[in-house]
Amino acid sequence: MKNNNQPIYVSDLDGTLLNDDAELSIYTRQKLTELLNAGVNITVASARAIPSLQQVLEGIPFTLPVIGINGAFITDFIKYKHYAINNMPKEFAAHIFERVAAHNCAPLISTFNGQEDCLYYHELINAGIQWYHDDRKSAGDTRLRPIAHPTDSLSERIVAITVINTYEIVKELADQLNELYADQLEMHFFENRYSKPWQWLTIHDKKACKSRAIPQLLDITGHKIENLTVFGDDLNDENMFKIAPNAIAMQNATETIKALATDVIPRNTEDAVVKYIIEQNPQTGITI
Repeated sequence: MKNNNQPIYVSDLDGTLLNDDAELSIYTRQKLTELLNAGVNITVASARAIPSLQQVLEGIPFTLPVIGINGAFITDFIKYKHYAINNMPKEFAAHIFERVAAHNCAPLISTFNGQEDCLYYHELINAGIQWYHDDRKSAGDTRLRPIAHPTDSLSERIVAITVINTYEIVKELADQLNELYADQLEMHFFENRYSKPWQWLTIHDKKACKSRAIPQLLDITGHKIENLTVFGDDLNDENMFKIAPNAIAMQNATETIKALATDVIPRNTEDAVVKYIIEQNPQTGITI
């Protein structure tokens, strides 16, 4: 696929393209659809898994692949076909399970079993894990299934291990993993904005990050990295900001992200991403 000098836009979702209710506003939904139908190259890169992406972006006519679980998956949005899967080596995942168990945590495990994505849970040991389980169940997420023991997932391609617990427990685990495996891991430690005060630690292979998945995406689509614009607001966007020539931070972004940005636009609640793209593409005739 050849795209020569066409611009391509890659947006984060939560805190960026989505509003504070974790939804596309009516305005953003309308204008995003108009832009895509006009041939503007837009896609998303999110910490969300593909079923969650499909849920919040239902009806949006994406033709480019999307990036899910922070770069673990590059996937056809409509057909749910993976172009790339950046998973952990089996032996390495087994070591992570041992460290997680030593901190009395029960991981959630995202995998690909050769035919479908799976989201395994072992024990719902606290209200934070229970919230996530119930959220995925109410959304009809077909990946969700129980597992007798985390190591039973090792026969599949593990793309993410998620730990949900108190700050002290998760911080201690994150520090230990960083000390032992910093050159092998991509980790994100944060308070989930939708289930405060529970802390989340998502653990991925080093390849599963937005800064590595985006070049893979560009290889698939035929776009050049010099024509890339990214949008983001939080720590999991930091790496992609470092590789993009145009890195646009939201006004609600962290100070770290703003410091890396080439421009700062209004808040995610002000439809700022689609308004920026409209301004950059006057040839479409789409107006704000």
